[in-house]
Amino acid sequence: MDHDRPRGLTRPRPGAGTRGGGTGALVARRLLLLPVLAGVVTLVMFALAQRSPFDPVIAALGERALTLDGPTLEAMRARMEDTSAVQQWLTWWGNALTGDLGYSSSQRAPVSMVVGQRLPWTLGLVAASLVVSIPVGVALGGWAGTHPGSVLDRLVGPGMLAVQASPPFWIGLIAVWVLAVALGWLPTGGATSPQASGVEPGDVLRHAVLPVLVLALAHLPWFVLVVRDASRDALEGAPVRAAWARGIPRGRLLRSHAVRPALLPLVTVLGVRVPELITGAVLVETVFSWPGIASATVDAALRLDFALLAALTVLTTVLVVLGNLAADLAYRWVDPRVGQRDG
Repeated sequence: MDHDRPRGLTRPRPGAGTRGGGTGALVARRLLLLPVLAGVVTLVMFALAQRSPFDPVIAALGERALTLDGPTLEAMRARMEDTSAVQQWLTWWGNALTGDLGYSSSQRAPVSMVVGQRLPWTLGLVAASLVVSIPVGVALGGWAGTHPGSVLDRLVGPGMLAVQASPPFWIGLIAVWVLAVALGWLPTGGATSPQASGVEPGDVLRHAVLPVLVLALAHLPWFVLVVRDASRDALEGAPVRAAWARGIPRGRLLRSHAVRPALLPLVTVLGVRVPELITGAVLVETVFSWPGIASATVDAALRLDFALLAALTVLTTVLVVLGNLAADLAYRWVDPRVGQRDG
């Protein structure tokens, strides 16, 4: 009952104490920031492209420029040099807002078609790697943190640091050499078998095992180490000592007072690691010839496909902003007091 509460303390109402409207205001602010950020990033990209030493005609037309004669190429170069980066940026956004993202010279298809076909492959790869790495990271980190000095605890630290220091492409090459070439258990790359008549779920899953495991292993150390350290810090806190004094069973105490508080730093790491997930996907997709959007980024950069690069730049910006927003919302869901503190 309320009369048992010390004087001067009142029960906080849902949403009370939040600034800017709480979660709704947070989502609104991020969504309003998104077009501004996408515009700035693409403007910088066009400015860098104009000042690069590459031939602007080759960058715009790709291999089609080889079919043009000398005077036509020189006239196009002069016209492009007279067009400022801001004008090119405005023209691209004017076309993009009407649904015209241009033509990809590296993929020989409309940019919208390339993005639509390849994006699900990348999202599936990243999502599957998180489904593998997060539970394993929580389990390993939680056990090592709640059993300090154990054999697993002594192995986790050096082992995860060694994995963390290894580039994803190197891990991928080792995995291909051992599991695909030496043992022959899994395919070396691609998403489907050459003899497959179409996209068969079983065939895709078999080809996805290696890239998913490599991408999950590349991000596993961050999750394991942060959960281990947070669980260890929680065990040394006053709430755990009080719980021990009350006679709470060990298993329940470790789950509720050690591992569960470690989920908050884990969510923070997830939000910070969104760009790293995309970078890791680029390297893994390149090693395994995975038909995702990340490998298309490498092809677009090597072949000066600025139409595709511009669209992928906007897409990456959107994914990073939405990923960080999802992490912030998850943080508030795990600990509602965050919304009461900072809105």
